[in-house]
Amino acid sequence: MTVVVTGLGVVAPTGADVEEYWANTLRGVSGIRPISRFDASTYQLRLAGEVVGFTATDHMSSRLTVQTDRWTHFGMVAAEEALKDAAALPLADTGISDYELAVVTASSSAGNEFGQGELGSLWSRGPQHVTTFQSIAWFYAATTGQISIRHGMRGPCGVLVSEQAGGLDAVGHARRVLRAGARLVVAGGGEAPLSPYAVVCQQANGLLSTGADPATGYLPFAADASGYVPGEGAGMAILEDEESARSRGVSRVYGRIAGYAATFDPRPDSGRGPTLGRAARLALADAGVDVTEVDAVFADAGGTPELDAAESAALRELFGPRGVPVTAPKVTTGRLYAGGGALDLVTALLAIRDQVIPPTPRVHPAAEHGLDLVGEQPRPARLRTVLVLARGFGGFNSAVVVTAP
Repeated sequence: MTVVVTGLGVVAPTGADVEEYWANTLRGVSGIRPISRFDASTYQLRLAGEVVGFTATDHMSSRLTVQTDRWTHFGMVAAEEALKDAAALPLADTGISDYELAVVTASSSAGNEFGQGELGSLWSRGPQHVTTFQSIAWFYAATTGQISIRHGMRGPCGVLVSEQAGGLDAVGHARRVLRAGARLVVAGGGEAPLSPYAVVCQQANGLLSTGADPATGYLPFAADASGYVPGEGAGMAILEDEESARSRGVSRVYGRIAGYAATFDPRPDSGRGPTLGRAARLALADAGVDVTEVDAVFADAGGTPELDAAESAALRELFGPRGVPVTAPKVTTGRLYAGGGALDLVTALLAIRDQVIPPTPRVHPAAEHGLDLVGEQPRPARLRTVLVLARGFGGFNSAVVVTAP
């Protein structure tokens, strides 16, 4: 079976849809700015990639918006854009049974803002002021469930929770679902981690940037890298069996999901190192692709000296010093956690479509990393095979190989 991507959807700090996001990515426009969703003056974190001007009721009923979290709103909007892009709406006209339509998403912090509001009501006003929706809106599978309900997708549905790696893990699992008999899967991830409660939780990992200058807050692979900036948004893709997609009249395919793999790092005291490189090798083997065939890498770009050193070492081991162009367009959006890998996958497919590698603006990589990092300007290139990497806090590593259609 050949699994192809037939539709894409995006809500990001740099664009409310795919084409706006892509245009701004190529221009190096940044969506990282001082936090405005709450007063962050007493928090270590001062910067974030915020989705500004997003109004959920422009896309769904007010009745639904008050029952769901901002993270779910992002996911539902991105999923609908992807379905429209795949010429799959209304789904009833595709000829695909409800039970062959599936949804697999990823989440990391889930409905944290909704949960904070409900807990605030509990402690300030009493239990009678906690709504029944607290039982479901915060839950990791809420976005999967709401997409499934909205579009009548009754096939295998699920959610992956592996932080930044989750968006790629969702795509890997969606491929399994297709191989098991589904015909169309909404796959991807999203996050809205910018409530006070969520920020406090993130600060505990010690990896966040504490800078206040948007231009220098997130500089992966730079000599002065000092942490990452979180972001919010969602990336979604429509995955189908190529033969099934062609049979329903699809004329445009973005690319193929050729390979996927995931690994888990050993305990720090085990004496063994990180396994991101192994995930990449396994994904390439799954795709039947030699390292010499890889045209570009979308890096995880952790943004701390330790994480960047581990990733660059893995890339040098795979490709040799400066062996393949590397890019990290997430420096303009921040790390979207479960939405990050998914957004990078969408970006890689757009790069293949337009035969151009997006830039990594404002980052000047330290010489010791030995990377051919695509800098301030987009780089035209022949792109047939692209490797996308993602890591999640706690030891998760995932890799996806996408190839041109």
